[in-house]
Order: sequence, then structure tokens, then C-alpha cells
Amino acid sequence: MQISQLDYNNYVGVIGIGRIKRGKVKPNQQVTIIDSEGKTRNAKVGKVLTHLGLERIDSDIAEAGDIIAITGLGELNISDTICDPQNVEALPALSVDEPTVSMFFCVNTSPFCGKEGKFVTSRQILDRLNKELVHNVALRVEETEDADAFRVSGRGELHLSVLIENMRREGFELAVSRPKVIFREIDGRKQEPYENVTLDVEEQHQGSVMQALGERKGDLKNMNPDGKGRVRLDYVIPSRGLIGFRSEFMTMTSGTGLLYSTFSHYDDIRPGEVGQRQNGVLISNGQGKAVAFALFGLQDRGKLFLGHGAEVYEGQIIGIHSRSNDLTVNCLTGKKLTNMRASGTDEAVILVPPIKMSLEQALEFIDDDELVEVTPTSIRIRKRHLTENDRRRANRGQKEE
Repeated sequence: MQISQLDYNNYVGVIGIGRIKRGKVKPNQQVTIIDSEGKTRNAKVGKVLTHLGLERIDSDIAEAGDIIAITGLGELNISDTICDPQNVEALPALSVDEPTVSMFFCVNTSPFCGKEGKFVTSRQILDRLNKELVHNVALRVEETEDADAFRVSGRGELHLSVLIENMRREGFELAVSRPKVIFREIDGRKQEPYENVTLDVEEQHQGSVMQALGERKGDLKNMNPDGKGRVRLDYVIPSRGLIGFRSEFMTMTSGTGLLYSTFSHYDDIRPGEVGQRQNGVLISNGQGKAVAFALFGLQDRGKLFLGHGAEVYEGQIIGIHSRSNDLTVNCLTGKKLTNMRASGTDEAVILVPPIKMSLEQALEFIDDDELVEVTPTSIRIRKRHLTENDRRRANRGQKEE
């Protein structure tokens, strides 16, 4: 049996998961473990667990072909072979893809910090990330010069967004930055990761999908119509070109498109920016509850992320600006009331339903100077610098550099 996945339990420790290639295994059986370097050690099996639906149940014996979880073997790694002490034989080693995308996990510094989550400190976040490293072998966690920020690397934005979603459901509160690809220096040249992408779309959507991938510097390698109204497209595209593309692709194909991607290789960087947001954002200039009267006046400026009565704070992004620049707005001012009788009637305040973003959509939307605030009950988008003076100072510093 070869370990292909790891899990962790506070009671039994590391759990090894894999499929039995040959033979049988029972609880309390003596086995030999061979690591990827060929070193061997003896151990005793604790429990043998099989899967029934989503649950794990104890089993008295497991045979070849069964996918099982084993406890009691101490420290394990992906690709370790578990075999009979009388017949020590290592299976071919498995390879784990190196990370291609990284982002920063930061302590939530917004005015709403601690209101919705149970775990908010840097120590709690780091402990949770270190715990994830035990069984999430493709993950990398690095501490930075800032004690409140950690650089987390994974195999793609989906890999990292699953981790963020799990932490959110466990009661963590944190802020995360925009995903960025990991560049490498190979033979003195700076290179970036590329991915093989396979798309299956209806023929009516083929043109718009190919145009979008061309703008993201993708190369079409193969096109295969099936004769039944659908076409399969094979592309090689920089990993940074896929950031933000999945949700755009689903919208473009009305939910009928299929997309699959795998890591291909590292190659020279293609010049130019890829997948940058074209519109600016609407930024709140104060803290309080959003008022319908103020939001109604802002609808002409762009699309809003929140409705009447939503709590906002200074520096929070409340909508998409219709132009390319950022705009600081007031969404807190209600209509001024007087005791003077007016001859006319008030204009009816009708608000367009706000845009509700998922975690993946928020990560794809933000720019380099923005963060996604993730809590157990809310997903907000904010500027890295909350006050307008701080943002101006930061922009001035970037221009001087």
C-alpha cells in the first residue's frame, strides 16, 4: 500500500490514506514503512478504517483494491510504502506538484475585527496554517517581516480558496491579498508557470471564449468539434492568465461550459499585464449603516455590493465604479427633513439588487492595493489603506519609486 493522502486527528495523530495494491492488512499488525529515500522502519498498525459514504468506520480486515485509512504509524509522508516485514518492497515514488500561486494571509485590521469571528490573532492563524501543513503536502507557509502577515503558496487559486473557506467555517477571521503567480529564475532568465487548459463549450460561445483567452495570452493547440453543437479547445496559457477567468468563463457560457486545467511547465515571461480589472471602485468615506437615499444617488456611478441597512466602514469597497478611477463616496447620508410643507411628491427610492460575491469571485476581483476580509458570516472587500490620506500617501510613494 502506498500513502497518497494524509489527514490528522487530535486523538490518533497522523492518518495515512491509500489503496492496497497487494495483500491484506488487519488492526495491530506489524508492518514496515519505506520512505521516498529508501529508509525503512517498523511500526504497528492501530486502526484500519474504511469509508461508508462520508464516514469512516472500523474494519477488521482490508484486502487488495480497498481504499483505507490507517492510524498508529507515526509520522508519514506522501509516497511512503507500507509493506509486510517479510517482503520489503518499495512502490514507485509519487511526485507532488510545486506551488505556482501565492497570497498573503493577514490579521484582520478593519474596524469590525472580532465582531463575527472567534479566532482573530496572528498566533491562532499561524497555528491553523501549521496544522494544515501536516496533511496538505502541496501547501507552503512562510513568515514575513510583518508579524501579522504570512505568505501562503499553493497549486492554484482554487487550492488556496478551499483552505480559506474551511478556516472561515471554523470561526477564523482574516484578510487575504490578491493571488499572484510564483516566478522562478532558471538559467539566468525569469520564468513563469504555464498550464494546459481544456475547455468544452457550445459552438455559439466559441468566439467569445477564444477572444478572452487570446487577450490573456493563451495559445490554441487543438480544436475539435464533436458534430453535435459543442467544441473542445486545448490551450497553453500562463497561470496568471487563469486568475479571474473561471467566473468570467461561466458567465460567458451561461453556465454550460466545462474547464479543466493542469500544470504544464515553466517558460519565459510573456510581456504585458494579463487579466487586469478595467473599472475602478466605489469606496466608503465613513463608518455606519448604509442608507437607501444615499445608495439611490450612487446607482448612476456604478454597481453596488450592498443594500439599505448594511454596516460599512471607512475604506470598505461598496461597489464597482463605471469609470476606470476609484471614487470615494458617502453612502451614509439620509434625506434632510424639515417642517416645511412641499407641494411636490418625493421620488420613489428604488434600489437595484446588490451584487453578492462569493469568496472565489472576490479574490478574482480585487487589485494589488485591496484585500478580501473573510469572516464566518461575511465576505467584504476593502482597501489595504483605509483612510483617503493614507491611500494618497501610498500612491505618492509608489510614483516616487
